[in-house]
Amino acid sequence: MGSGQVTDSSAPFDFRGKHVTVAGLGVSGVPAAKVLHGLGARVTVVNDGDDERARTQAAELETLGVTVRLGDGATLPEGTELIVTAPGWKPDKPLFTAAHEAGVPVWGDVELAWRLRDRDGRKAAPWLAVTGTNGKTTTVQMLASILRAAGLRTAAVGNIGVSLLDAVTGDEEYDVLAVELSSYQLHWAPSLRAHSAAVLNLAPDHLDWHGSMEAYAADKGRIYEGNRVACVYNVADKATEDLVRAADVEEGCRAVGFTLGSPAPSQLGVVEDLLVDRAFVEDRHRNAQELAEVSDVNPPAPHNIANALAAAALARSFGVSAAAVRDGLRAFTPDAHRIAHVADVDGVAYVDDSKATNTHATEASLAAYESIVWIAGGLAKGATFDELVAGAAKRLRGAVLIGADRALIREALARHAPEVPVVDLDRTDTGAMLQAVQEAQRLARPGDTVLLAPACASMDMFTNYNKRGDAFAQAVRELGA
Repeated sequence: MGSGQVTDSSAPFDFRGKHVTVAGLGVSGVPAAKVLHGLGARVTVVNDGDDERARTQAAELETLGVTVRLGDGATLPEGTELIVTAPGWKPDKPLFTAAHEAGVPVWGDVELAWRLRDRDGRKAAPWLAVTGTNGKTTTVQMLASILRAAGLRTAAVGNIGVSLLDAVTGDEEYDVLAVELSSYQLHWAPSLRAHSAAVLNLAPDHLDWHGSMEAYAADKGRIYEGNRVACVYNVADKATEDLVRAADVEEGCRAVGFTLGSPAPSQLGVVEDLLVDRAFVEDRHRNAQELAEVSDVNPPAPHNIANALAAAALARSFGVSAAAVRDGLRAFTPDAHRIAHVADVDGVAYVDDSKATNTHATEASLAAYESIVWIAGGLAKGATFDELVAGAAKRLRGAVLIGADRALIREALARHAPEVPVVDLDRTDTGAMLQAVQEAQRLARPGDTVLLAPACASMDMFTNYNKRGDAFAQAVRELGA
């Protein structure tokens, strides 16, 4: 971990009269255009699409005096002095090539929010930031719950769906923000300097956007740059610690690990049935602080305990008490479709983890149960399944496969778990979920868990993972009717 004072490059930026191009409409582009217009900028929005939703958004912005160019996101508007981009726009788009050649800076909406956080004379709320391939939303929500339990004014914002721009420019004032950041957002946020930050884990994802695993990891690692108090990493995932070592941070910033094992000094971990802190205590070489019981984590699956430890580390870096960590974890309710227990039917538990859309998330989900009938499949997004199946083979009672790319999982099961019975449903209509659950019930025995953890995206059969999880839950309810 680099040492020395980091220069904050987020110098004040006067937007009055500046020609700013916003790349993309949607959930980030529209608020960015409105905020910039309100700051006196001359705003042009460019957007690749020209559908009904885009036209509706364009009409709203044009009433404010914002120029909108639909169906042309490739050409740099003449006179552009700054681009503010939606996070999903890939770095190799022609618009950004033209901007680079013209010397025009490119910011994301997170960078814009960071630059605006201390306007109007208000004290800027510090950011406790979280990224990782999986677990970001849950960890940030846990963190916000802990901060609220400590009596702090806070909000869970960022990639979680609540606009960071709204948080920093709205009327409500906060003591601290719990910020979820994607690799896309971090790529476009060069000035971000968090109070403390965590990288939960790293696994191949979005490589079509980043171009390589190295580039993906580097963008994740940006979250540590300039941290003031703590860089929180996953002891079980060496790549996260490597990112800490490579980061240039403020003098005195510490590396703090979290582990499902017994913690060493400067770590948080688990001792018997307790979550304990050996990082933010006096004489951490001799002492540990009990934070909560494992049973205070909902649900107490191993990867969710890891999320809780990361959230606790960030909260403790901000001076939050052990009692507030416990109370916040107890108060936390996870979002739907994240290892959510649906029902018990004839002694079999049915669990919805439709949010497990990649192999890394599914690996964690499978590790949470001893004997599983696994419902999997969908759009593989280029993933391979050999390592996942080999690691889970001993836990599998059976497997029911659905979706367009189910053959990839079936072949991995044949190679690494040939004794596991497999039902291959050759249908991709939404009604396939009811048949999948019925087949899983046939394979299951009392004490088993029927687990929807698809390891794939949902769009071949469902609008999104939420609809897929809803279909599973409805099918389970029909079993018990």
